[in-house]
Amino acid sequence: MDRYLTPDDLGKALRRDVADGLSTRPKTLPAKWFYDERGSELFEEITRLEEYYPTRRERAILAERAGEIAEATGAVTLMELGAGSGEKTRMLLDALSGTLRTYVPVDVSGDFLGRAAGQIAEDHPGLTVRPVVADYERHLALLPGGERRLVAFLGGTIGNMAPAERVSFLSAVGATMSEDDALLLGADLVKDEDRLVRAYDDARGVTAEFNRNVLNVIDRELGADFVPERFEHVAVWNPNDEWIEMRLRSTAPQVVHIPTLDLKVEFDEGEEVRTEISAKFRRDRLDAEAGAAGLRIDRWWTDPDGDFSLSLLRPV
Repeated sequence: MDRYLTPDDLGKALRRDVADGLSTRPKTLPAKWFYDERGSELFEEITRLEEYYPTRRERAILAERAGEIAEATGAVTLMELGAGSGEKTRMLLDALSGTLRTYVPVDVSGDFLGRAAGQIAEDHPGLTVRPVVADYERHLALLPGGERRLVAFLGGTIGNMAPAERVSFLSAVGATMSEDDALLLGADLVKDEDRLVRAYDDARGVTAEFNRNVLNVIDRELGADFVPERFEHVAVWNPNDEWIEMRLRSTAPQVVHIPTLDLKVEFDEGEEVRTEISAKFRRDRLDAEAGAAGLRIDRWWTDPDGDFSLSLLRPV
């Protein structure tokens, strides 16, 4: 396993993000800190919930179109950014079996990544599996190259970035691509508001636990005294930006101490911390942002209901 992120690197980044995000109004925390081992497990549970349609829709598109993707790319190397469990990736691995030699899963959660990569290596004995612990927003230029690469960025994760960040990220990916490479991008599409909100506020409360888990991470890593139960989970649709916002709302006035940062954080009753945005897209927006990043959409697929999209992007 290659490591471009050490525990010390992660600790520094967490301290910086928490200090900056909780010292401003409105308060924010980056979504990437959800994903410690427990957070990764909770997210895998979320993907199986009835309300959370994106994973099922993306999987359905892959099941139908993986052969087309393999034929269009002829990929020898598959790199997956934010690989997680790699469950959906197995359809790509099978479809690419005639050409693929190397699979490079990239994630920040080393333990979770190691287990998932080990299982894929066991199930595909002829495949070189080279897991990389890295922050794909910071380490793209350091990630392994390869012949005819297909870079997969699935799950609608592109929506966790604001518009300028998306263009910057896509530009950075494009800068690593040759004319034979392609980017497979998963993006959730705009739809009924009630359905979107339910996907991020399930009846069983799994998403609420996932959201509050970021406070557990800060408590454990920075010695803070957050009591997660004093914050309620909130999911709202922002129609102007066309994204879902996940927030944590303080249920009472309270003060949280973060000794590692020598920081005291005061919360008013009802004050919220934004922990995630999840943008939803229309085809014209994706076309425009890809173009601004020096990429073009070569292929476009959706599920029959038009809930989710997969697009194949290439350098202009």
